[in-house]
Amino acid sequence: ASRTIRALSLSLAILVWGAAHAQYFRPSEYWKTRRAELTLGIGVTNFLGELGGRNAVGSPFIWDLEMSQTRPALSFGYSYYLVQNFAVRLNATYGMVAGNDALTQDPYRKNRNLSFRSNILEVQMCGEYHPFIATSGHNFDLRGVQSNARGRLGLYVFAGIGVFHFNPQAQYNGNWVDLRPLGTEGQGLKGGPAEYSLTGVSIPMGLGIRKALSNKLLLSLELQYTKTFTDYIDDVSGVYYNNDSIAAARGPIAAHFPDPSLGDVPGQTAPGQQRGDPAHKDGYMFLKAGIVYKLYKHEHHKRKAHNRTRRMKIVF
Repeated sequence: ASRTIRALSLSLAILVWGAAHAQYFRPSEYWKTRRAELTLGIGVTNFLGELGGRNAVGSPFIWDLEMSQTRPALSFGYSYYLVQNFAVRLNATYGMVAGNDALTQDPYRKNRNLSFRSNILEVQMCGEYHPFIATSGHNFDLRGVQSNARGRLGLYVFAGIGVFHFNPQAQYNGNWVDLRPLGTEGQGLKGGPAEYSLTGVSIPMGLGIRKALSNKLLLSLELQYTKTFTDYIDDVSGVYYNNDSIAAARGPIAAHFPDPSLGDVPGQTAPGQQRGDPAHKDGYMFLKAGIVYKLYKHEHHKRKAHNRTRRMKIVF
């Protein structure tokens, strides 16, 4: 009899534990109920190209960053998790980039005296890998649990492919003028290079961190570098063209922009002399803070059980 009682007691304990486990511990595939999310981001952008930069000969990547030319940016994205720590995302970002030789003390850049601005509209498709997933409140994935424990920060990296549109402009008598139609390096003229496209392919890449505010809301901070395959975001790439030929073909306003130099370096802007560096393609960077909203797919068949556990709180 005692063995029977012990067996029944053990069976009852197993059943109670199983019920509690089913009630309070979320299943391993719970993440599938929140695999889609929307992100709204606001931040800044900066340009990496020929114009402006540090007080030295231009160099690629972030070594030539000019912080004073930072401009605002806005983005919106949709992500979908294929597995728990890997998502694909579609993202659109709008920003502005700018550069100005007057901001550098390098004698050749300063004498060149070129400047520009351009709007950037980028659409990208990226893969996101999350080695660390942000958690909020507690480290136990329990229903109906309150905790004073701190959540864990999330970390992710991303890379993909994008398409972007730009349109370089410069100021003339207080007005902004589109530079591409002017052919400032003789584009479209005899002996000059071909006209460049205002739309190009890009390779966005970067990393970010996340802080969970709740099961539905997160804050993110993301740094993105975008590699491009054009050298004309700032309308500067090759060599100086004959300015008289540009004036004859495009008019006196067009002739102002190829060579507004200060005249401090004799012979620097003669036809055929270096104006840009086509070996180093242009790029840009985004730094964005965002708010992430998870789109929940509710499990309706478990709603009754969920409502029962909502009234029961466990405090650690």
